[in-house]
Parts: sequence; structure tokens; C-alpha cells
Amino acid sequence: MKSFRIIGGHELSGNVKPQGAKNEALQVISATLLTEQKIIIKNIPLISDVLCLIDILEGLGVEVKKIKKNTYSFQSKNINTNYLKTLDFKKNSKKIRGSIMVIGPLLARMGSAILYPPGGDKIGRRRLDSHFLGLKKLGAKFKKIGDKSYKIYANKLKGSYILLEEASVTATANIIMTASLAKGKTIIYNAACEPYIQQLCSMLILMGAKIEGIGSNLIKIQGVNKLKGCEHKILPDMIEIGSWIGLAAMTKSEITIKNASIKNLGNIINVFRKLGIKIICNKDDIIVKKQKTYNIDTFVNGSILTISDAPWPGFTPDLLSIILVTAIQGNGSLLIHQKMFESRLFFVDKLIDMGAKIILCDPHRATISGINRKYQLRGTTMTSPDIRAGISLLIAALSAKGESIIHNIEQIDRGYENIDARLRKLGAKIERL
Repeated sequence: MKSFRIIGGHELSGNVKPQGAKNEALQVISATLLTEQKIIIKNIPLISDVLCLIDILEGLGVEVKKIKKNTYSFQSKNINTNYLKTLDFKKNSKKIRGSIMVIGPLLARMGSAILYPPGGDKIGRRRLDSHFLGLKKLGAKFKKIGDKSYKIYANKLKGSYILLEEASVTATANIIMTASLAKGKTIIYNAACEPYIQQLCSMLILMGAKIEGIGSNLIKIQGVNKLKGCEHKILPDMIEIGSWIGLAAMTKSEITIKNASIKNLGNIINVFRKLGIKIICNKDDIIVKKQKTYNIDTFVNGSILTISDAPWPGFTPDLLSIILVTAIQGNGSLLIHQKMFESRLFFVDKLIDMGAKIILCDPHRATISGINRKYQLRGTTMTSPDIRAGISLLIAALSAKGESIIHNIEQIDRGYENIDARLRKLGAKIERL
């Protein structure tokens, strides 16, 4: 288990370029299985989750070539389905949540796939029902072949009307990829419409897919017989952008985030502004201004501000941990309501140990009373439970007085590329142990 040692309390400054979006990368890399022709993908984040997915594709026989840093070509000309029966596939599948994304493309192209319980963050129950129900509607059948593992197969996929019970991003992506090669028309209602789903649809259209309703929750796919190659560029990662904003605020730093694709950030910037963070947008750059204090808004009637997650274009749940930690040094109070996952706020006990004033109301809600720079947080030793909690603890440590140690940083590496080196360029005192 690797660790970070951080000496906090130092002001940072400089420019950062956000990495490619993790969630989009997992989708579009999986989509390369839909064609035997070459696909070039640019701005791939070289993080452990993405590298694990690439390992899975290589095991399946996909020819993967590095063109330059963060740009790779993928050619799925000869898919080796026997790899699905190996211990290596089972092991890699259980490492990452994104392994679920290869199921749809394999089913559409090869007629079968094997599903092992995917890995990822332990942040509560994360159902796969929407994947199963959507694929069943397209003609897939499921056969249990082991403890929590299934063979998924279909003699013939046929378009269908699918009403999703939840606007799941990964389920929407899986169904869209599968439906692209199914016979007839598929309609997905209550589809997720995040920018990453829009990006996946745009890439599939370049490959020859017929998709309507991009950006809405009603997506229509007319299946085609074959898809072709293309070039695609991944968007900047909105979660990393939010992380840099929170870091700048907590460390009283001025940081410029370059080429942030602001139009694809939804209401992220506005939510940080509700915390009193001064943010300037200059063309496609975000400048977070240095400020000693920031005042948290209240509602019009003076009641405590509540920030909660919601399906896009609502606020992404992946940034609630960052908002929570940023509010610690604000002037005012904030209620965080994490609706989607019941275990994602349990990391706040470490922030309380550091001096934060937080009350965990229940597994879904926490109230933060901002300390308004009356004192610094104090360094401590802690363990990262998941990606987003891990980066939040790192932000707290960088703002704190003294030394902090964060263990299990493999969780942070799953979502943030080369984060320690990039922080050092901004002036942070951080080393990898």
C-alpha cells in the first residue's frame, strides 16, 4: 500500500491542464470493440482504471498502439473470446467498475460475453439492474455460471423501447453501444445525458451509427449492420477541474485551469460561486482567484444552503466530497445531501480529526460549519477509502498545518493522473512513499 507525505499550509500558484475525462475514456475505449477498423483516441488519461481496461482489451486481442502521450490507436480485428474464461479477465474485471462497459460491445459484435462482479469504489450499493434490463429488452439472455458471474448471450439483437428506472450513465452507454448494431430501432427514455454520453454518441456517429436526441433523455438509435473506424478526442475531466477549484480555495492560491471546456461543465462553476469562490472565465480558461476568506450563500429566506447531487444537468455526485471539504474554511454553513450513495460521506471523521466542524446527520447528509480561517486544519494520518474522498483528504492535507500521511493512495491514482508531480509544479510539498 503506497502513501503520500504532505507538508501542508503552502500557497500554490500556476497553470494546470486538466486530464482527459475518466468516465468518458472508459466508455469510448470500450466502444472500439464494436468495429474491426482502427480507432484513434486522443487525450486518454493514463490512470490505473483506464490502464486496467486497456489490459482487458489487449487480452481480448485488441491491437493497442501508443501514437504519442495520451493518444492511442485501437484495432479490434481479431477478438479472442476465450480470454473471457481466463483468471486474468476475472481478476481485471473485479478491479474496476468500468469493466461492465465491455459487455454491451462484446454482445453486439460477438453474440456473447461473461460478466463478473465489477470493482470500483466501495461507496454503497451500486446496482447493475439497469444494464441487465436494458440488454434483456434488446434480446440478451443471462445464464448463471458461477458465484455472481453470468454468461450473457443473444442469437439476435433487436431494437426495443426501453424505459430506464434510473438515469444510469454506464447503463445508458452500454445500451447505446449494443443497440447500435441491433436490428431495428431502439428508444431509450430516461437516458443519462451527461457530456460523456454525448461524446460517446458523437463518436459512434462518426463510426456510422444512427443516433438522435443527443443531449436529451430520449435517445433513438437505428441499428446498422457494421461500424467503421474514426478519430475521437476525450473531453477534459470535469471532476478534476472541480478538484483544482477546491484546492485553490482551501490553500488561498491563484490557479489557472487551462482549456477547461467550460460549456461542458454544467453548473459546476455556479455551485462553487455559491460557496463564495471567486472564479473568472477567460475564453476556455478558468482562473480561481486568491482569497483569504469566502462567504457561503444562504437561501433567499436566510436558511442554510443545501447542495445535493442529481442526474445531469444537476450537480454531479462525484464533486460533493470536494464541495464538502471546500466549505470547511468558508464563512457560513452548508448542508451536503448525497442522495445516490449511502457510504460516501463516512470519510468526514478524518476531517473532524483535523479540526473541521462537521456533523454527519445520517449516511446521506452532513452539515459543515465553516471556520472562516480562524485556524488551520492540523495534519494527521489517514487512509483513502475511494477516489473522491481520497482527493478531498489530499486537499485538506495540503491546506493543513504540519505533516499529513495518506495511505492507500492507489485509490487516488485510479482517477488522477500523476497527481503528486503536477501538484509539485504548483509549489506543493508532497512526496510518494
